Amino acid sequence: MYKILLFYKYIDLENPHAIADWHKELCERLSLKGRIIIAHEGINATVGGLPEDIDHYKKQVDSHALFVGIDFKEAYSVDAPFPRLRVVVKNEIVHLGLDPKVINARDAGTYLTPEEAHKLVSNKPDNLVIIDCRNKVETDIGTFEGSIRPNTNHFREFPEFVDANQDLLKDKQVLMYCTGGVRCERASAYIKSKNVAQEVFHIQGGIERYVEQFPNGHFKGKNYVFDGRLTVRITNDILAECSLCSKPWDDYENCIRAACNKHYIGCPKCVAHYQNACSQQCHDLVYLHNAPKRPMRKKTEHISLTSVQSVHRSNSELP
Repeated sequence: MYKILLFYKYIDLENPHAIADWHKELCERLSLKGRIIIAHEGINATVGGLPEDIDHYKKQVDSHALFVGIDFKEAYSVDAPFPRLRVVVKNEIVHLGLDPKVINARDAGTYLTPEEAHKLVSNKPDNLVIIDCRNKVETDIGTFEGSIRPNTNHFREFPEFVDANQDLLKDKQVLMYCTGGVRCERASAYIKSKNVAQEVFHIQGGIERYVEQFPNGHFKGKNYVFDGRLTVRITNDILAECSLCSKPWDDYENCIRAACNKHYIGCPKCVAHYQNACSQQCHDLVYLHNAPKRPMRKKTEHISLTSVQSVHRSNSELP
């Protein structure tokens, strides 16, 4: 069993390269893999490894003077969730495409705890607008009831959506959310900069924290995650459909043709019929014209935190 650690923190870093070197050395020593993005504006990380190694890494990060007080989110999987370690220094820890010195997380909207957000949505006022800040591949399979989905392919397209839809936000209470909260920090700051909304809120800890407390709440379907699990089912609602036959379905596949590698929703019948290709064209290119195939990705099984706690309780009761 492997543990996955998801965290971020917006904080001014004078020397992001030195911070990146520190994390890389620590992760390599503990055999952790995953993705860590460092910038002058902070850190955004998802790493995986054996539970005891993740716990040690978490303790080291939490004891670092710059990273005290991080909200660490944890999950478990049967298989290793990442194939390699990647630690990089960039201009932004999530690519909004705007200068962090101009649109900064310090100017973010007001945090709502999961409990406060649940209460607000349950007693939805007439002027409440709920915005899903994630991309189309994420929102297609799971979202909050009644939310606006920008249908962006990249987060950097979000400002353009806001600019084109200011009438939707005028004099409204805006509630925003994303997977773990990192995107909403600056996205909410951008909406605030337009001075059109009455209030701008975002869910503290994002979907991850909300569904922990309200697994049968207002979020329906699957939560898209950025590790080997790919998706985590929250409710039994199927919001998407097979891109080949339109059958209700919400499992993602990757096209077998290496040059395509498209992320698509495919039901078992269509995946088998097209032999893991996203279309007849890609199927023919691979199987009739010997186009290069991509390596098959092994889907990682998700283990719920409740199941892990049950195992720990059972083990503690052994003589």
